[in-house]
Amino acid sequence: MEARVTKSVHDVKVIGSNKAHSAVLNESIGEGVKLRTGSDSRAELRFSDGKIVRLGANATISFADEGRAFQMEEGAVFLRIPAGARGTQISSGEISAAVGGTSVVSEFRPTKYKFLVLGGTGRLFRPNHLGDSVLVNAGQLVFGQPKSALSDPVDFDIGRFAKTSRFLTDFAPLRGDALMAGGSESQKREKSSKKLIDTNMVILGGGTAVSLVDPAQIEALDRVAPPGRRSAPTSSDLGTVETLKPKSKPASNKTSESK
Repeated sequence: MEARVTKSVHDVKVIGSNKAHSAVLNESIGEGVKLRTGSDSRAELRFSDGKIVRLGANATISFADEGRAFQMEEGAVFLRIPAGARGTQISSGEISAAVGGTSVVSEFRPTKYKFLVLGGTGRLFRPNHLGDSVLVNAGQLVFGQPKSALSDPVDFDIGRFAKTSRFLTDFAPLRGDALMAGGSESQKREKSSKKLIDTNMVILGGGTAVSLVDPAQIEALDRVAPPGRRSAPTSSDLGTVETLKPKSKPASNKTSESK
């Protein structure tokens, strides 16, 4: 299976067996070929089965097994796996995720990672550590250090993330993404009924640093620039991740199954 380059902004390179070259719109990318973005750059790949992969700045990714296995060396990517498409695995160092019929964002650095589910579900696991596996539902994220055991998922505000992430504001709108929209609406209802409570704890952009922010400041973070333009300093590929607190803590999603 091949993918087409449907967006290329600034420094986007195609790295195959031959010399690397700048990506060209509608260029076909085959298995084992790397797509790499530079500083303040981004790209999008679309597959014939409906998969969409978006790369943020300074990211490198390749795929194999007819688009069912992605290898991310570093950076942040958005993946949309439509319902009906075969299951997909994305691997980054010591961390892997199995996804299908879902939209996710994965960020990997040598010392930290972040995995967010915007719609549907995904399973995060460490392949070399038996039983270290966690189910991540829509509106949940897991973050930490790649060499440490996986933590339980944390709830986050899907709507706020969608307003501030360049993966969604700087690309064409996603058609028919009912799971993401449904998850956001469900969270709004749960916040209105106090089943979910704002914590005012946010992760601004990339990385895993958590900050306590005044509610008025959080609302200001929603005001991003029009698509294709850099907005406030806090805006990034990852956007603003505001954590939410369930009124009653649910049972752990950690499992003892092997991956």
